[in-house]
Amino acid sequence: MTSSTGGSRSLSAGVWAAALATVSAGLLPIFAKQAYAAGSAPIAVAMLRTVLAAGLLWLIHLLFWRKYLTIYPFAFAACLVAGAVNGIGSLLFYVGLARVDAALAQLLFTLHVLFLTMFSWLDGHRFSWLTWLRLGLGLIAVALLQTTGSGTLDWTSALMLVAAGGLYALHVFINQRTLYDVPSPTVTLYTLTGMAATVVIGYVAVGLPAMPGTVAGWLPIALLTVFTIVQRLTLFLGVKELGGPQTLLLNLGEVLIAIVAAVLLLGERLTAGQWAGAAVLGLSVWLITRENQLGDLPRPRPWVQIFTSLYHTLTGGAERSGARVHAPQPPTANGAAPGPHAESAPTQDPPVPEVEAP
Repeated sequence: MTSSTGGSRSLSAGVWAAALATVSAGLLPIFAKQAYAAGSAPIAVAMLRTVLAAGLLWLIHLLFWRKYLTIYPFAFAACLVAGAVNGIGSLLFYVGLARVDAALAQLLFTLHVLFLTMFSWLDGHRFSWLTWLRLGLGLIAVALLQTTGSGTLDWTSALMLVAAGGLYALHVFINQRTLYDVPSPTVTLYTLTGMAATVVIGYVAVGLPAMPGTVAGWLPIALLTVFTIVQRLTLFLGVKELGGPQTLLLNLGEVLIAIVAAVLLLGERLTAGQWAGAAVLGLSVWLITRENQLGDLPRPRPWVQIFTSLYHTLTGGAERSGARVHAPQPPTANGAAPGPHAESAPTQDPPVPEVEAP
């Protein structure tokens, strides 16, 4: 049984980790804008920061965290899939960011929490009136954010940023629901590796855009690399120690950090309507913490059965056939998924996943 002192220390570590992740995420678009100003192409920036971060993380694991290199095949494949999804989203984000102010880009990207809510519904949640209210507030916020001081927002870029948030939410959902038994440094390493491979393919596919041409141009790339690693590692630790709702509440700080940094470092300004949109978006995100259902996630289900259940729900087949979707068995002691002839898992709730801190 954990002592009160130990629990307090764990909570404190989670708060500091979540705060550090929030600051890091809020500064990423600022450094990217500085890299653009130095002559780097958006896709080149996305590729360099991801590949360098993955390479540095591999070096750290090989030198200090060799025990976190072990992973079983299904978890490895899931990490690569999550990384590929996030890699595509990263390309969309950095291309869209090139034509949108950094603060506004971060505000639009914050809609990823609404996508994560919808993905949670696919995994067994039901939409409540509060969920519909949050979605409505999100749409109002986008409408308020679509105008700038000099004219109308580039809607193509705005849609790229919203799509990037959706893909980011999907990658978090894959990791959260499939890799709950894998240590966070391991998840970070292999997910970032899959992400790096994806952005390299994208970089080559568009014709190898320009990289930084000066030493000064590499400085924001270096900062992007370091803060990417910090944000990834501390985010998982914050979720482990604080839980989903509190971490989502702290994530509001990403928007505030991005806005303050954009005003101070880039000279950006928001209109009164955009400040109102930011407030509405903040309210929409904060209301997630009032969702009781999100505080207790249902036991994980196989991916195929999730969409099979959705199909039956939409067609009415579930009611006619009385079919039931069963929860999967938890992984065995060695991390491998149980075979097709394994005995059925007991009906009690699964244990709380233990994720080792980096």
